[in-house]
Amino acid sequence: MPDIAVPDLRRLGHFVAVVEASGFTRAAENLHLSQQALSSSVQQLEREIGASLLVRAGRRISLTPAGQTLLDEGRALLAAAKTVAQRTREAASAQPDEFVVGHSPAISNGEVYQLLEPAIAASPMTSFTVVQLFPDRLVSGVRDGTVHLGLRRGVVPQERLASAVARYDTLRVALRSDHPLAAARAHIPVADLASESIVLWAPPGASYYSDFLVNVCRRAGFEPQYRVSRVQGCPPEVAPLTDDAVAFVTSPPGPAIGDAVTVVDIDGPVLVPLQGLWQPHTSSAVRDLILDATVTT
Repeated sequence: MPDIAVPDLRRLGHFVAVVEASGFTRAAENLHLSQQALSSSVQQLEREIGASLLVRAGRRISLTPAGQTLLDEGRALLAAAKTVAQRTREAASAQPDEFVVGHSPAISNGEVYQLLEPAIAASPMTSFTVVQLFPDRLVSGVRDGTVHLGLRRGVVPQERLASAVARYDTLRVALRSDHPLAAARAHIPVADLASESIVLWAPPGASYYSDFLVNVCRRAGFEPQYRVSRVQGCPPEVAPLTDDAVAFVTSPPGPAIGDAVTVVDIDGPVLVPLQGLWQPHTSSAVRDLILDATVTT
């Protein structure tokens, strides 16, 4: 196959800046360049790519199909290049490597540690930071490289991110400890929740994890009565106390929240995937250690 010209990253950055600014005038001001220099840079990029990227109509621009493709893929490439440069500088310094893991509120710190434990043991020169983020901030953090590995419940299609199922966790039910179902039996059929209000952390359609939980109920033969939790960011086990409803959780069975809540197994069992997300075009030995240690709990 003939060699394919690789786009110059500086010119690629200029192109993205023009699109994000909706024109050359504002982009040139933001980049502290003349409009002529910026236009010349984008034209040179078009010659390198061998395709027209923009349709110019006076001061207005629009993307060609090739331009839209380059915009989508180019943003990921620029973010990856920034990450590579940062990691190279870190490798040249005496400071320990830092690996940042972001996780959604549906995943506890304890669950994250269990996933990271093999990598922590095998990477004594790496400093690990774990932060809880809501899904939109989690995805944006992975995209811009400030989060090296994102973890969320459910399998969410991510066209511009790399992803894999990191592990599967057993789904359970959290109830107030004085709830009749809490002491009725060691395992609860999902169908027994048909008359209960079930807490979700986002409406169905807005969250793949919510969709997953709703479908668990539908497979058991009922349409769930759900409410969106009024307390966001706390451990899922608190939902029976704050919202007077039952909640699907992945914490171990038994008492929780100072014995005020009881976590009970579900007949089945039902397994929920935990998805890992990371920046495309990047490699990481630490990330590979985490994702290779797939377990089911």
